[in-house]
Order: sequence, then structure tokens, then C-alpha cells
Amino acid sequence: MEKYSPKIDAYIEKSQDFAKPILNYIREMVHEYCPDAEETMKWSFPHFIYKGKNLCAMASFKQHCTFGFWLEKEMKTMQEITQDIEKNSMFSLGKITSIEDLPSKPQLKKAIKEAIDLTDMGVTMKKATPFKTEMEIPDDLLFALQAQPKALEVFEKASPSFRKEYITWITEAKTEATRNKRMEQALEWIAEGKGRNWKYERK
Repeated sequence: MEKYSPKIDAYIEKSQDFAKPILNYIREMVHEYCPDAEETMKWSFPHFIYKGKNLCAMASFKQHCTFGFWLEKEMKTMQEITQDIEKNSMFSLGKITSIEDLPSKPQLKKAIKEAIDLTDMGVTMKKATPFKTEMEIPDDLLFALQAQPKALEVFEKASPSFRKEYITWITEAKTEATRNKRMEQALEWIAEGKGRNWKYERK
């Protein structure tokens, strides 16, 4: 992994014009307040890694961007920042269309520092199974879905068997590379409303 990844450069370059300054600003803030952060692409959007752990991630779409922390639900700073924000299915900062939509610089600094401290303390993401009597959704799948509202909406409305097939497929991956590849493919298919074995389903 690298401190500044060419893949993130390419991702920002391909983003909509309104999104470029937002993504560059977030990137700059993360590196300023977390000098040990490294960059990588996971599930088709940029992630910032600290000591081998997911710290935060950002993504851009046609009309907005999103940004969120891996341990967001454990962070007092994020709860303070988002208490007046209309909640939706994405990262709790909602749809970001300009730098002004982001928390202030002091707030971002505080949030990044808290995320670092929690990671250093070994805090992990709270297990969340929003669906009763079902398989637990892996942290990375839940996080990735939250960044992609269309896929999350389909996943939430789908049948238990639909979700189980994807969760099983992802968790049975033998290596992280395979898991990431499956995750990326799963997000694409889920957003299109396709089941895990859609290729073999009767038309």
C-alpha cells in the first residue's frame, strides 16, 4: 500500500467536476491529521488505511459524494456532527455536493483523531444484523453497502435467501484479494437487482 495511490488519483480524475475538490479536500484532511494513513481502492471506492485497519472511505456519484468512518457508530464526534443531519441509508454525513457540506476543519480533525484513537485501542465495528433470524452481515459488506445507496436499498428489500447467498459467497473467500473481488462484483449485481446465481436462473 502507498501513502498516495495512483489509483485514487485516477478515481478522482474520473469523478464529476463538482466532486474533484471535495475528494481532494477529504484526502488532504485525512493525510494532514493522520500522517500514517495509506490509500487503497476497495470495492471500487477509495479507502484510507491506518495500521492495516480501515479508517475511513469516500465515494463519488453523479450528483453527490459520501464520506464516512469505519468506526462511525462508536465515535462521539460523529454523533455530535450528525445530530442535525437528515439521516439516510448512506454514511451519516449524507449527500455531499460541496466542501461546505462537510464538517468544519476542527470537527474533521477531531473526528479523524478519535478514529485513530479507537483503532489504537483495538475497538472494532459493532456487529449489526438489521434483519431478524438471519446471517450476520460482514462488516466490510455492510460498510460497502452504506456507501452505495442503490445496492443497499435492493439488499434491504430482498429475500433472506438472496442476502444469504451473497453473504456466504463473500465469507467463503479464501484470500483477501478474492474477497475484495467478490465484494466488488456483488455490489454491482446487487445494485442491478440480480441474485448471486442470476446467470443460472430461468428466464
